[in-house]
Amino acid sequence: MSSNKQGEQLVPTLDQLKGASLLIDVRAPVEFAQGALPGAINLALMDDDERAQVGTCYRQKGSEAALRLGHELVGGALRESRIAAWREAIARHPDALIYCARGGQRSSIAQRWLAEAGIEVARLKGGFKAARRTLMAVTEQAAGEPSLVIAGLTGCAKTDMIKALDGGIDLEGHARHKGSSFGRQPGQPPTQIDFEHALAMDLAGRRAPHVFEDESRRIGSVEIPLPLWQGLCAAPRVLIEMPLEWRLAQIRRDYIDDLWAQYRNTYGPWLGWALMRRQLVSALVRLKKRLGSARLERLLKLQQQAFEAHVTTGDSQAHDGWLSPLLSEYYDPMYHYQLRQAEQGPAFTGTWQEVLAFVREAVDQQRRSGDIG
Repeated sequence: MSSNKQGEQLVPTLDQLKGASLLIDVRAPVEFAQGALPGAINLALMDDDERAQVGTCYRQKGSEAALRLGHELVGGALRESRIAAWREAIARHPDALIYCARGGQRSSIAQRWLAEAGIEVARLKGGFKAARRTLMAVTEQAAGEPSLVIAGLTGCAKTDMIKALDGGIDLEGHARHKGSSFGRQPGQPPTQIDFEHALAMDLAGRRAPHVFEDESRRIGSVEIPLPLWQGLCAAPRVLIEMPLEWRLAQIRRDYIDDLWAQYRNTYGPWLGWALMRRQLVSALVRLKKRLGSARLERLLKLQQQAFEAHVTTGDSQAHDGWLSPLLSEYYDPMYHYQLRQAEQGPAFTGTWQEVLAFVREAVDQQRRSGDIG
């Protein structure tokens, strides 16, 4: 390992963030849980309780007293155990970088302790906050670059098209949510910070123009950053039009078959089935104000019948009994209304394959000429 790393601080550029095989976050676990840099692991200098004690001391007695307390709390065998954890991680990833909140006390202390143990590692100048500014600048820049938005009724496989495109940015994938009331996925959703950072890294890895799915600003528990959202609202749209039966097959795959596979693989068949069923029933109930009591009661009965048929025969097509009226009576009219309210109509309308071919051609043309047509 190069000796010039001792005490070295690196400006958190995109190249630094993408080039390091590991980022070691020495902040407390509670800070890490709120959001971290992409690919980082948490090997804290102080745990949550130790950090809280030092923080209280700082507010009451000042920085020198707080620093002394920190060394008292994290000393002896505890200090050695934390150095050992950093040492082990750096041995596996010699180009690792460490960071704390602002690149000050904690990462500097960790860097010094490691140097005393014969381990040299660089730290990020400005820490998490500086690196976050770098990432958010990527998103702000992308907001001003050419982009296209793929629109279409529910079930038009817009996400599949995003994944098929070189410039496609899968907002729902980063949000771990499919975007509708029924879009919740098993497991914990990302924090807003983690969503923003993953999105920025994705944008940084792809050439403009970027292609996005038509979304509400909120996707599950997260929101699209405002500058990017404003850019998407102003971007030209292309519209997929597919028949109801085709769309039903896509929805059944996405919201029934794939969801069931995720729950089964995560929780096993018995508990997974119960959790999936609970999620889909709850999602339908959440639409009560918009559906009305009578329509909701009818759809819940159809949903119940579909679950019984599904578990008996193993055939998920039974869910078409409640998915079809949900589309034709609720989602389709709502989406048609939104399209009518748009200031500009779609730049192109076609089938799934036609729109895919058009978008690919438009993106290629822009990249060749630098001027979106």
